[in-house]
Amino acid sequence: MKKEIHPDYFPNASITCSCGAIYKIGSTKEEIAVESCAACHPFYTGKQKMMDTARRVEKFTERASQKVEKVTTGKKVKAQKRAAQKKTKEEKTKI
Repeated sequence: MKKEIHPDYFPNASITCSCGAIYKIGSTKEEIAVESCAACHPFYTGKQKMMDTARRVEKFTERASQKVEKVTTGKKVKAQKRAAQKKTKEEKTKI
C-alpha cells in the first residue's frame, strides 16, 4: 500500500449518542455524534419514540381526527337523517 494516502486511524474513537451513551471503538474520526444507538433505538428497545420534525406528528393527528369527523357524514348517515325528517314530517301532517 502507498504511504500517506490513508486517513489517520483512531483506535479509541468516542461515539456519543443523544441519549448519553458513549462507546469507544476504532474509527477514522476521533469523535462522532449520533442520534440513536442500540440503547435507545426503537427496534432494539421495543419502545416507540416519536421524533417530531416540523410538527409532522401533530399535523398527522389533526388530519386523522378530521377524517373521523368526515366519516359521520357518509351516505348511510344522510339516509338516516332523511328518514328521520320524513317521519317527523308525516307525524306533523297527521296532527
